[in-house]
Amino acid sequence: MRLTGFDGTVALVTGAGGGIGAALVRLLRASGSVVVATDLYAPVLEEQSGTPAAFAEALDVTDSTAVDALVARVEREAGPIGFGINVAGVLQTGTVDTIDDAEWRRVFAVNADGVFHVSRALARVMAPRRQGAIVTVSSNAAGVPRHGMAAYAASKAAATMFMRCLGLELAPLGIRCNIVAPGSTLTPMQTGMWADDSGARRVIEGLPQIYKAGIPLGKLALPEDVAHAVMFLLSEQAGHVAMSDLYVDGGATLRA
Repeated sequence: MRLTGFDGTVALVTGAGGGIGAALVRLLRASGSVVVATDLYAPVLEEQSGTPAAFAEALDVTDSTAVDALVARVEREAGPIGFGINVAGVLQTGTVDTIDDAEWRRVFAVNADGVFHVSRALARVMAPRRQGAIVTVSSNAAGVPRHGMAAYAASKAAATMFMRCLGLELAPLGIRCNIVAPGSTLTPMQTGMWADDSGARRVIEGLPQIYKAGIPLGKLALPEDVAHAVMFLLSEQAGHVAMSDLYVDGGATLRA
């Protein structure tokens, strides 16, 4: 089955500088979308012959004024935004007693406030047209406690519930809001937590000392695995899917 509904549609992607965001940009462009790829620093876009235009923009999702301004400029210069995908995120590890106020606020500013800022701006331009789709890449940590990851997990839980509430408000307008919740994925965010070359094996097998289950599928996700799930939720084939929270974690959370 070929996913459809992408040709000529303008897609705004945050966190596009690498990992899942960069993989998603490649898939969107290959499917015919006009992509506006953003990150804190303008991403470097790969050459993809035969694809529509792509634009790289610097965007701090914690700055609501900057978000509103970029959305307005994209609408004016590239056309109506049909897809919005929140991928930007940061990780903070450490037990609660070691996290200071500034670190806590930084994680929430990107992972929760950033999703709010971008999604609100998109809702404002999509609502009058009564069409569009917004997907947020959250985390399975939003639904399962993680030792030493309280700020990250709590911020992702906030973003997840925000998206479900937004989806409830926008569904009557024909705008679909959904969440993809990855587990351990082979990105710099994941490998940055490993102390040595045994990191992947230990994650796959599980870490009972911190109450973390292993991955039943026996492998880490690739960024493309998560990006493909996002593509499905954006596509016409997911036209009756709204307010869903799709776990893409190889069964690690042992839940649907």
